[in-house]
Amino acid sequence: MVRTIREIIIMTGATLIIAAAVFFFLVPSHAAVSSISGLAIVLSNLVPLSVSAITMILNVVLLIVGFLLCGHEFGFKTVYTSILLPVFLGLFELLLPDNGSLTGDATLDVACYIFVVSIGLSILFNRNASSGGLDIVAKIMNRYLHMDLGRAMSLSGMLVALSSALVYDKKTVVLSVLGTYLNGMVLDHFIFGQNRKRRVCIISRDKEEQIRDWIVHTLKSGATIYQAQGAYDGTVRNEIITIVDKNEYQKLMQYITREDPDAFITVYNVSDMRYIPKSKPDGTK
Repeated sequence: MVRTIREIIIMTGATLIIAAAVFFFLVPSHAAVSSISGLAIVLSNLVPLSVSAITMILNVVLLIVGFLLCGHEFGFKTVYTSILLPVFLGLFELLLPDNGSLTGDATLDVACYIFVVSIGLSILFNRNASSGGLDIVAKIMNRYLHMDLGRAMSLSGMLVALSSALVYDKKTVVLSVLGTYLNGMVLDHFIFGQNRKRRVCIISRDKEEQIRDWIVHTLKSGATIYQAQGAYDGTVRNEIITIVDKNEYQKLMQYITREDPDAFITVYNVSDMRYIPKSKPDGTK
């Protein structure tokens, strides 16, 4: 129960951050940057409804379509944030009806939006949640058009950006397209960059067994041993390969620098890893 309440509080805070980014930066810039809120900004020029009302309508419609086409893939978290986002936008509209640009420049507004919204979205992503909207469109495209989720998100986001051509000038359209592209890059850094691991390959002349023992028993990480033969003198040595996260990598490098500064090390970024966890002695994972 306590954990559930904590999850709701965190999702509520993240959704509030996203709503603030939309209201204080995206709306004043008039840019339609890769979101249902961006599309709502464009449509607010064509229909007599507020951005929050249009966002609510679009999210509810997408949720219904998503449930009909994709079943129950959209859980409580998606429904909760999809409804809460336009509610927060509506509150901002009531409290600050004369809201204008905080920076006085549309380009800076878009830059601030990208940075702030990425914080909120990364929090939701790390809680296995989303803000709904284009995520639902991407899942529908993935299921029925067999399109990769990332590509589906990019395509739907770019279509939203191009929709700004219906009501705004060329500068705003270009800003929307560039903002959508940059938003994808920043989100990739905020969300996926923090979860990347490192593949560390170590060849030690004298302390291979000591380093291997430290990795397995102190760092509590797995490792693989390969035989590597030097091309210059033909010497055969064992190469230790381990995959570690950011904190483990720092500890590992500090240990090797201290214990064997002459060790030969190569490091690679790992964006994804699939494996079956080893069972513990008691049979659990």
